[in-house]
Amino acid sequence: MKLTQEEQEMLEGKQGNAVKKAMEILTALGDIYGAKKMIDVTSVQIAGVSYDNLGDAGLEFLAEMAKDGKTRVLTTLNPAGMDLENWQTLGISPEFAEKQKKVIEAFKEMDVITTCTCTPYFIGNSPRFGEHIAWSESSAVAFGNSVLGAKTNREGGPSALASALTGKTPEYGLHLEENRQAQVIVQVNSELKGITDFGALAKVIGERIKNKIPFIRGIKKASIEELKSFSASIATYGGTALFHMEGITPNKTIIPQEKITIEEKEIIQANKELNDDSEVDIVSIGCPHCSIKEIQQLAKLLNGKKVKKEFWICVARPIKKIADQMGYSKIIEDSGAKFACDTCMVVAPIKGKFKCLATNSAKSVYYARAKNKFKTVYKNLEECVEISLREAI
Repeated sequence: MKLTQEEQEMLEGKQGNAVKKAMEILTALGDIYGAKKMIDVTSVQIAGVSYDNLGDAGLEFLAEMAKDGKTRVLTTLNPAGMDLENWQTLGISPEFAEKQKKVIEAFKEMDVITTCTCTPYFIGNSPRFGEHIAWSESSAVAFGNSVLGAKTNREGGPSALASALTGKTPEYGLHLEENRQAQVIVQVNSELKGITDFGALAKVIGERIKNKIPFIRGIKKASIEELKSFSASIATYGGTALFHMEGITPNKTIIPQEKITIEEKEIIQANKELNDDSEVDIVSIGCPHCSIKEIQQLAKLLNGKKVKKEFWICVARPIKKIADQMGYSKIIEDSGAKFACDTCMVVAPIKGKFKCLATNSAKSVYYARAKNKFKTVYKNLEECVEISLREAI
């Protein structure tokens, strides 16, 4: 791979130890994937933030990089393992909290913006069409590539951090236009009713095509919240990092020859597969993190009511502050529901604390089962709120 003089100096350690390690990571990636050169990135989003996933080894790596590493482009973080301010309310131990705070401090030392969210596009990290970025959260990668039309591979936490410290990434994969073309037409012969149907459809497509790039036809309209849910689900169940949705997403593509069809019965079946017949003891909304529109809807649904079950609303802290300003937070908190800022059900250390999760997120269902061994109930937002208001049996 051909490096510029500046990139060579980075690799030789002339710009500090952290930059040297970062460039070593990036050049190794470039060599593995046959990149010819490095390219500039304008935005980074780093996963691998929860201490539950990082452990002491990850914390040690971050502390070492923080000694002389500073970000060169706008960089935000994925959710942490806890609400950074109200962790006690959510039952997080002091020992875990201490370690998680050290992780966040290490990132802060590197000038990373420590807003911990899987929806960076809601809080100001929103690249424009065609920009090269280095994002590592799977749902954000799919959303960034597909809905925003930016260009990123699905980075790991270390490679995303390396891009943040250098402003570079190797040019391969989805940074190249020829690799962004659709590989299979997906004809959807069903009307979709809300976020849960979008999540179920993405599960069906992901399981059918795996990590191929689909050109999806038959969807008449889609909201940002529905596309957020779709991005998370197709990335989770199929590993897809880019999809084209006719008339909805901005990328242009060559129409492929291969074609599959999805019928209504398959979406109904997927919805059934995401549901267990079990008594719910926790409800969680916000995987990926809630938009302000979803918070507004929750406030209307919970106004004057009292929840009977543990209820987490996962959200980026800047969105929560808007909700505070609008009075939505008070309505929601008066109901007994809890905001879980900075974190989510996927990365929080909650295994063994609950038995059955109700959620409107197909991604959350996957990780609740695989990581935490929970039973799951998959319902729309209104139904999740109704479940939260029922007395436990």
